[in-house]
This record gives sequence, structure tokens and C-alpha cells, in this order.
Amino acid sequence: MKVVLSTVVLVLAMAAACRADGPADNQPDRVRRVPPLGIELSETDQKDLAGQLETLGAAIAELAKSNDPRTRELLPDVQIFHRAVHDALAYREFLNEKEPAIGRDLVRQGLERARQLAAGEAPWTTQTGLVVRGYVSKIDGSIQPYGLVVPESYTGRGGRRHRLDLWFHGRGENLTEVNFLAGRQKDRGVFTPADTIVLHPYGRYCNAFKFAGEVDVLEALDSVRRRYPIDDDRIAVRGFSMGGAACWQFAVHYADRWVGATPGAGFSETPQFLKVFQKETLAPAWWEQKLWHWYDCNDWAMNLAHCPTVAYSGEIDSQKQAADVMVDALRKEGIELVHIIGPKTAHSYHPDARAEIDRRMTSIAERGRERVPRTVRFVTYTLKYNRLAWVTVDALAEHWSEARVEAQIVGDGAVSASTKNVSALTLEFPPGWAPFDVTQPVSLTIDGQDLRGSRPESDRSWTCRLTRDDNRWRVGTDESGRLRKRHGLQGPIDDAFMDSFLFVRPTGKSASPAVETWVTAELDRAIEHWRRHFRGAARVKDDAAITDDDIAGATSCCGATRRRIGCWRRSPTGCRSAGTAPPSWSASGGFRPSITRPR
Repeated sequence: MKVVLSTVVLVLAMAAACRADGPADNQPDRVRRVPPLGIELSETDQKDLAGQLETLGAAIAELAKSNDPRTRELLPDVQIFHRAVHDALAYREFLNEKEPAIGRDLVRQGLERARQLAAGEAPWTTQTGLVVRGYVSKIDGSIQPYGLVVPESYTGRGGRRHRLDLWFHGRGENLTEVNFLAGRQKDRGVFTPADTIVLHPYGRYCNAFKFAGEVDVLEALDSVRRRYPIDDDRIAVRGFSMGGAACWQFAVHYADRWVGATPGAGFSETPQFLKVFQKETLAPAWWEQKLWHWYDCNDWAMNLAHCPTVAYSGEIDSQKQAADVMVDALRKEGIELVHIIGPKTAHSYHPDARAEIDRRMTSIAERGRERVPRTVRFVTYTLKYNRLAWVTVDALAEHWSEARVEAQIVGDGAVSASTKNVSALTLEFPPGWAPFDVTQPVSLTIDGQDLRGSRPESDRSWTCRLTRDDNRWRVGTDESGRLRKRHGLQGPIDDAFMDSFLFVRPTGKSASPAVETWVTAELDRAIEHWRRHFRGAARVKDDAAITDDDIAGATSCCGATRRRIGCWRRSPTGCRSAGTAPPSWSASGGFRPSITRPR
């Protein structure tokens, strides 16, 4: 449904200006440095900031010695200030003459929080209004910041749970940690609904909340849920421009987690966006097109049957294309997208549109999330995103091809399901939520085949695992022991960097100096660009120093050993590649790939 509003236009200052790079930015010798190189600080500024950072670092070191769980849990709320200013100074990321003063103020805030925490106080934990906090990421152990808008009604007492809105920021190549922390203490944002905590994730900078940026959102959300009384049935995802793209992404991939979604502008898929907005003509390889399924939201549109969605576009905004694509994709699934359009509006919110979006989102949030829908309609292309409500896809017949499950509760004792490209799945209802007669086995009909499941447990939980062999379904799991992809161990290689990983530095020599030079250069480049684009410090260790604990603690080990090169994953019970190590150097100086198998 298209909703067109017709009053005056209000141009709002968005988180970042929208720009198109175009084909020129794809030429290796012309790609802009991101983030841009900052100004050269005077010797006085450098010494002054370094001295203040040393003082703050010493205070953090003292706090880190504490055995008090609360002190250790709140320490990242202090460390965010040190890391932001340290990195800006160390990597020349003070981008203009005003930012060193901002850095000094952030150090001052860090020192004040350190003093308060040392005294057993933490007033920012009950502060309302604009608050910045932090957490330690599982990916690389880095300190990552996030911002909050805490409503005046928040007291932290009485057991009252609050609605939470996730707001994804727009593109901003100058959004270093210094600028993020400063901005999150000045700007309340576009939407601040009553009695609602608004979480502004950093997303590890300006990567469209993809890969490690995606994990940052989930980790920041977990941090907020531990620290504040959040109503899990009233968590919404929202964003504009690049943040609108993120909103589409989270809505389709985690549809059952949100009460609703309000994406604005941005992009929702790859080929049409690049053609319309970037003016690029693509000639992708087949495997590139396959992997577009990862983040092309129109391919996952059916999942929005479980996430009430209100899209917004300015009438004359080229990024209206994103919602137009989703209108068509949803219509094919029998769903009419609510698409609010600001008349004669470019890349901004029309004031009446803001009011209408808020009205609809308020109504959606009042109802709350549907925890256990009677009908589940689920599409996926990868086991990374393998669950929706009470349906979990455990195995695919062909990865990166469309897989579907449509399952329905029938009466009080049966489930009917149809599948496509699925070879194993689990139907699971948590305690208290199985809608079946506890005295009777649950009847199953799957792809026209009748099966008999177990009775629900006395706590009203019920689980049924199903496996397809030779085109026939049976109750039970795959017990063949054969190597196969599974959730958390499904690839592709990019997926290795969405969980804990370790770079392994080779200490030996290759038979080919050229290959050895390339390996060293690529390792250095990976470390540098991980910091630049995902704002972390990659953990690096020499091959000779790698221990079993390193392998057990890292989901992925990437790099080379004295004789080998590659990237290998651990299974849930540990990791070893074929033989005893990762892929090996060949006599000619190249390398032989190996397969990874569970230990």
C-alpha cells in the first residue's frame, strides 16, 4: 500500500550525506582512503593528548586489577573514551582542527568515569537522556561503543520493561570513534518515542552494518538487554539511508526477533541499486551472483510475513528504488508493503511522514511481537540464518539456492509442512508454548508424507527433529557422521570474521620468495584494513606459538604456518584441518588447499 503525504517539506539533517561513488571508485589506483587521513597535529597537541591518555590508561589499568564483578563489567564504559582518542592519535584520524579539543573532552569524561568507578559509583548507568557506553567484542576483544537515548521515565526500579528501538546510522566516512561518541552526546536522532530506549549501534564504522558490523549490532543489543529492563517483545529496527539498508537486512534475516521495522531510503539489493544509483554495469561471475543472496533482501522478502514493516521514501529521492524493489518482491509473496512517500522530498524525512510512521509504529509496538505464530513462512539461502520462530533448518540440499519452509499448526495435535531444498529441520516450542494436547503424540504431515512425533513434555515444550534420506522424511537426526555444513560452520570465508578469529603469522620460509612476499604483504594489509573498516585490533600470533587453547578459543584461524597457508574453522568440538595443520606449501612455492573436518 502506497501512502503519499501532501504538505510542506522539512529537510532534516541526517546522520550522513548520501553520495554515489560510481565506477571510478572501483579502480585500484583511484580508490579513496577510508577513513580519510587526518591533519598533522602540532607537537604540543600530540604531547598534551599523549599525556592525558597515559593518565587515563593508568586509571584503567588500576580498575582492571579489581576482582569486583561490577567494576569489571562497567570498565568498557570507561575504555571507550581511551580507545577513541588513542586510535585517533596513533593512526592520524583527527580529521580537522576542532577534533583535538573534542578528544581532550572525551579523555576528561573517561577520567571522570574512572574516578567514579574507583569510588564504587556509576551514575551514568541510571542517567536519562543521551548516554554512551561500551562492551568487549567476542570477535577480536576490542572495545566497541554504542549510544543510547534513555527516556526521562526510566528509573531502573519497579520491574517495568521498556520498548527498545534500534536506530541504524547513515553513511559517514568521517564517523571515527571520536566523532561517534561526540555526536551521540549531542543529537537525540530522528525518532525518540515516549517511554522508549533508543539504541544507536556504532556498527564498527561505515560498513553498512554488514559482516562484523552486523555482529556489532547483536552484541550491542545483548549488552543493553543485560543492563536495562527491555521488553523483548517490543524491540524494533529502524534506519535511514545506509541505515535504511541495514534495517531491511535485519528485518528479513532476523524477522522473528522484532516487533516491527521502518526502513527509510538506502538500498535493498545489489544489481539494480548499482545500476540506478551508482550508474554501474555489472558482469558478475556465477559465484558472485550466488553470494549476492547473502544480503539481497528481496530474495528473503517472504520472511517479512513475520515482521510488520513500514517503508519510507522521498518522492524525488533516487534511493526510493530500494522500497520499490521490495514492493515488487513482497507482492510476489502476496504481501502489500506499506510504503509512505514524502511528496517532492529528496533524501530526507517529510514532517508528515515522520508523524505517520510514528503513529503506525506505536500501534505495532503496543500489540507486541508474535512469539509463536500458528503459521511460519520462512526462506533462506544459508544455514547462517537458519531459524524463524519454531522452525529451524538444519541442512540444505544445495547451499546458496533458495530454501523454503511453510509450516502450520493444525488444531491442537498436528503440524503440516511443505519444504523446498531442505534436507533436515527441527520443530521446537519452548516450555509453556507448545499448543498441543500433552496426552497425545503430535501428528506430522511433511511434503505429503505422514509421520508421528512424540508427545509434548509436561512443561508444554515439544521438539521434533526431521531428516530427509533418499527423498523420504523420517523422525530423527543424521547419524551418518559424514562431513557436512551446519549452522555456524557453513561459510563462505567472509563468515570467518563474524566470530572470534586469529591471524597466524608464518615464521618459516617459502620455496618461492614471491609467494612469501605476497603472504607477508597480505597479512599486513588484512591487519590494517580490519582496523580501518571494522575498527578492531586483529589478534595475531606466530605459528610456532599457537596452542590448543588458541585453536579452541578462536572459531577461525587465518594465515600461515612455517610450511602452510590458509584459513580453517573449528567445529563445535574443536578444529583440525585434514592431517594436523592448515593447507600446505607445495614444492613449487604455491600452496595446496586442505579440507576442514571436526576433530
